[in-house]
Amino acid sequence: MPLILLDRDGVINEDSDNYIRSAEEWIPVPGSIEAIARLSQAGYTIGVCTNQSGLGRGYFSEDDLSAMHRKMCALVGAHGGVINGIFFCPHLPDAECDCRKPLPGLIDQAAAAFNAKVKGVPFVGDSIKDLQAAVARDCQPVLVKTGKGEKSFAQLAEHGSLSHTQVFATLADFADDLLAARAKQ
Repeated sequence: MPLILLDRDGVINEDSDNYIRSAEEWIPVPGSIEAIARLSQAGYTIGVCTNQSGLGRGYFSEDDLSAMHRKMCALVGAHGGVINGIFFCPHLPDAECDCRKPLPGLIDQAAAAFNAKVKGVPFVGDSIKDLQAAVARDCQPVLVKTGKGEKSFAQLAEHGSLSHTQVFATLADFADDLLAARAKQ
């Protein structure tokens, strides 16, 4: 099954500079849940790779994070789809771990869990860090303009290594484009 990797905050759910701290605060970006379900129904394996330093900062607990992820998966499931794996970095930015984007450790975890090669796999994010992680593993960087995406889009030209980034308004637009191109094959 082909693989798609997604960032969470700003791509699947609304982002907050104050961190999403509970399942109640976890609000999907319009159309994102349905987009994931359509991709899943089309045979894609869906992996979510997300920095969650709020855990390391003590803003929420692992139980809170699990509740957010259960909500996300339940919403996708209610639309007939599935998220096959969630990979998160709980560390603070100065922890020097290899799993915090822009480093590619979360992509490596997903590749190992799915026993998949990630070269050319779409990695959909809303930040330059997401795109840099994608490039580090030869994934196809995809920027959505939700969340921090508009700000990241304005900075894209400053990062030559990201020149082949695909840009879409939303995750739903990415899914529509991918599924339409696949139907033409």
